[in-house]
Amino acid sequence: MKEDILHQITLIEKRIADACVAAGRNPQDVRLLLATKTVPPERIRVALEAGRTLIAENKIQELKEKFAALEDIPHENHFIGHLQTNKIKDLLKYNVSCLQSLDRLDLAEKLHQRLQSDNRTMDVLIQVNTSGEASKFGVEPALALDLVRSVAQLKTLRIKGLMTIGLLSAEAGKVQACFRLLRNLRNSIRAQGVDGVEMNELSMGMSGDLETAIAEGATIVRVGTAIFGQRPTPDSFYWNENTA
Repeated sequence: MKEDILHQITLIEKRIADACVAAGRNPQDVRLLLATKTVPPERIRVALEAGRTLIAENKIQELKEKFAALEDIPHENHFIGHLQTNKIKDLLKYNVSCLQSLDRLDLAEKLHQRLQSDNRTMDVLIQVNTSGEASKFGVEPALALDLVRSVAQLKTLRIKGLMTIGLLSAEAGKVQACFRLLRNLRNSIRAQGVDGVEMNELSMGMSGDLETAIAEGATIVRVGTAIFGQRPTPDSFYWNENTA
C-alpha cells in the first residue's frame, strides 16, 4: 500500500512539474491538494508522513470520522464540498483552514457570525460554476464579483481566490474553456481592487485534467483517484450533493 501511494504521488508531481514547464511556470507555484474523500486515515497518513501536507474532504461526516486519527500529524485541512449552513459549527470544530466552496451570501453571513463569536478568521475561495451545469454548485460567473464585494464586507472571511470543478468531459477544449473562464474572472475581479480581497489562488483541475488547469493558471490542483485509487462511489455522488 505505502509503496503504491508514494509511487503515484511521484507520478503526479512529475505531471505537475512537466505541465508547469510546458506552460512556462514555476512548479513551486502549484500546490498539490490530496482529495481524500472515501480514503481511510491509514492511507492518508502515508502521504502526510512523506511530507505532503494539504488535504481536503467533501463531506463533514468524513472530516469528523478521520480527524482524531490524523490530528497528531501536521497538515493543512481544506473543505471542498457543498456546505449546508447547519454544518458550519461542525466545520469549525475540525481545524479547517480554508473553505474552498463558498458560493452564496447566506452561507458567508452565517459563517461570519460563528467566526465572530469564536474570535476567529477563515480563508475562503469563491466557488464559481464555470460549466453552466445545473448539477454543479457555485455562483454564476456573472454574479461572482457581486458576491466577492458582499463577502469582503465580512471581516472574518479572507477571500484568497476562486475555485471551480469544471466540466467532467473527455473533450479537452470544453474543459479548458471552464478553466480559462475562471482565470479571466479572477483577473477581472483583481482589476477591481476590492478592499481586503486577494485573488491569487485558482483551485481547479483534478486527476484527469490537471495539465489543462495548470496551463490556464491553476495554483491548486485537487487529486485523489490518481493517488489513492478508484473510489467505491462515483464522483457525481460528491459533486452533485445536497448535504455535506
